[in-house]
Amino acid sequence: MTPDLHTRVARLSTEAKVRLLTGRTGWVLHGSPEAGLLPVTVSDGPAGVRGTEATQQDHSASTPSPTAVAAAWDTALMERAGRFFAAEARRKDVDVVLAPVLNLHRSPAGGRHFECLSEDPFLTGELGAAFVRAVQGEGVGTCPKHFIGNETEHERTSYRSAIDERTLREVYLPPFEAALDAGAWTVMAAYNGVDDGTESNSMTDHHRLLTGLLKEELGFDGVVVSDWTATRTAGPSANAGLDLVMPGPRGPWAEGDALLEAVRSGEVPEPVVDDKVVRLLRLAARVGKLDRDTARTVQGEDERVVLREIGSRGHVLLRNEGGLLPLAADGVRRVALIGPNAVDAYTQGGGSAHVNSAYLVTPAEGLREALPDGVELTVTRGGDPRRLLPVASRDLVTRWETVLHDPDGASLGTLPDEGPSFHADVPDPAAVRAVVTAELTLTEPGTHQVEVGVVGRHVVRVDGVVLSQGGRTASAAEILESRHSHPDGPRVAVEVAGGEGPRAVLVEVDVEVGDFGGFGRGVVVQLRHLPPVPSTEEEIEEAVRAAAGADVAVVVVGTNDEVESEGYDRPTLDLPGRQDELVRRVAAANPRTVVVVNAGAPVLLPWLDEVPAVLWSWFGGHEFGHALADTLTGRSEPTGRLPWTLPRDHADVPIMDTRPTDGVLAYDEGVFVGHRAYDRGGRDPHRPFGFGLGYTDWEITGASLGGDLPEQDGGLLAGPVRATATVANTGPRPGRHVVQVYVEPPADSAGTTRPVRALAAFASVHAAPGTESTVHLDIPPRAFAVWDPATHSWRTPEGVYHLAVGASSRAIAHRIPLDVRQSIPPQQDFPEETA
Repeated sequence: MTPDLHTRVARLSTEAKVRLLTGRTGWVLHGSPEAGLLPVTVSDGPAGVRGTEATQQDHSASTPSPTAVAAAWDTALMERAGRFFAAEARRKDVDVVLAPVLNLHRSPAGGRHFECLSEDPFLTGELGAAFVRAVQGEGVGTCPKHFIGNETEHERTSYRSAIDERTLREVYLPPFEAALDAGAWTVMAAYNGVDDGTESNSMTDHHRLLTGLLKEELGFDGVVVSDWTATRTAGPSANAGLDLVMPGPRGPWAEGDALLEAVRSGEVPEPVVDDKVVRLLRLAARVGKLDRDTARTVQGEDERVVLREIGSRGHVLLRNEGGLLPLAADGVRRVALIGPNAVDAYTQGGGSAHVNSAYLVTPAEGLREALPDGVELTVTRGGDPRRLLPVASRDLVTRWETVLHDPDGASLGTLPDEGPSFHADVPDPAAVRAVVTAELTLTEPGTHQVEVGVVGRHVVRVDGVVLSQGGRTASAAEILESRHSHPDGPRVAVEVAGGEGPRAVLVEVDVEVGDFGGFGRGVVVQLRHLPPVPSTEEEIEEAVRAAAGADVAVVVVGTNDEVESEGYDRPTLDLPGRQDELVRRVAAANPRTVVVVNAGAPVLLPWLDEVPAVLWSWFGGHEFGHALADTLTGRSEPTGRLPWTLPRDHADVPIMDTRPTDGVLAYDEGVFVGHRAYDRGGRDPHRPFGFGLGYTDWEITGASLGGDLPEQDGGLLAGPVRATATVANTGPRPGRHVVQVYVEPPADSAGTTRPVRALAAFASVHAAPGTESTVHLDIPPRAFAVWDPATHSWRTPEGVYHLAVGASSRAIAHRIPLDVRQSIPPQQDFPEETA
């Protein structure tokens, strides 16, 4: 029997207790033999389990991005993904996975859009809770993040989100409440601050939200961990409710014994520290790291099977005129695969969600395997939309040397040769400069482009000529804003004459050793190179010729790691480069054109209603090519529905500017986020929230209430309201349909303005052709309520509500009236089709 956790804590000295509250490393916590505590290991992230410092370079399964899984609108599928995550975590000796991300798609410009689940609080909460249940059901911890108001990357470590009480309670808190109800064992406090109208503070110092709301009101008994390097104070953050500072071993609690001194001085009462250690011990017990390692083995599915199926399930069919998809098995002899993302698919977003997988199935590989023998497949890029040059090929780099120097210029030795994309750790504090000397040997005649990306103060020379000098002193911001992944730097054209043999290009970089705070010290240099290639116009012309000679043209367009990443938001929703032009010219050359959008967040598609078929494929992980080919050829059906609203134009986007003003990001839109804002403003989206076609046809033939209306209890209905819908598959093949229920409120006599309709229930329904399926959907009491700031409580306004049952937020098939003042609501069913 496990001894009482408080008894274990009592065995420890104050020094020993405080030591446990900062990580031992970037990913591993301290152990304590006296308390029976074994080290607990945590790991990113939401799109695959990366592992620790020792295992990050090993194969990690790259899963479809969270938005891709969420697009299936299926809690059972999310649970399946969660069980796979748990197996991956145990395979990599990880105890807690830093996921799911429960922040909302407040703006389509958000840089971490692909890590989040949706723009809707209910959909996000239901799917996030399913993930938590599944992962923790296998004995692996989850860490819902980033608590709270973390919806932009601009000034990400310093801004404060100004969120009024009602908006916080109705929109941004519910996903975290759902995760806590599912039993989440840890929660991550965000980088940003929050002004909730009562307290304005950084989240790691926010007593009202961490202790008052999270721990006391919501009863959270787990560990509140900081986002990496987010903590700035010792005493204030400890008293606010933060339990664990990451990463370690540095940090504001450990350095200078700051937290220990705060305890000794009485600034932080020792019982506050005791509570934190109890929470750590409780976490260890839950993940099998108390007294002895009892973490159980998790049997996972074959990643090639499960990731392929999950990827295809989330695909969203936006248009399919004439039934062009799925591609016919007969009658197609030549397929032209075109587009920058056909050649270089973007399968996972940038930043901390990135993992290193051992392989990637490309669209060409997937299609080649799926298409019948004898079908000719040609692949053409059609132009490169990237801003930076690609990293130089390793076989062109004939010399690479990095020498470290102390402040007096004396050599401290060399770093290992890590090649043209160089991010080396330099723990020696005496090393302040590095001199990188590289040589590119170019043989192909023509004009080459050579580019040097560098982080920190520097001098860059190419063939002895200074191309750049200066720069700003490196800091943790380089990591937090992802500049280390795509460092800027000078570019120079290098001519290689034909018949004169190889040309050696000497590159010299004198750069400071950057101090990246909690992320360590190091040197970041990228050597990039572009050989002589056709111009973009020439590549588009080649693509048009390929399309004209094919039976079907498949154009894969999308974003890339310069566009969608942690660390920065997008200034535009346009596809980069000339991809819109490529689509239109290919479609003009071949009337049988399918466009695949390989992006994690909304992009504008001005040609959406001009081409025959458009499929949204998300970031599909390392099985992307197989999942895409399965959908295109009909092996799988695209069962996805948009988890956000697709705008028609920038002018239609309710929130496009995500930049804080004077350090404050004002959530002035209140509860009107995403599809709610489109409804309120009468905006016409290009495709509405919840939209998605399939390979068969559906009709919601009936909808009704399933019983008596529960009584009210303390301002809320005492239980859920059940709706029943009957769905008929009227098409030619088996398939899935997502039935959605929205609550349309009555006018509130108290004057509270509410969304036209709010998502309250959904279900994924499978049926064979020519058959019907009946589904029961429970609408929770909260769906009818509003938060009353005057009383700081929920209340349910009386009146006649309507349950709008349909296939998207704009395609409502039936409206069922419901009078909250009657014990038995009317049972009439009013069919209504809306565009």
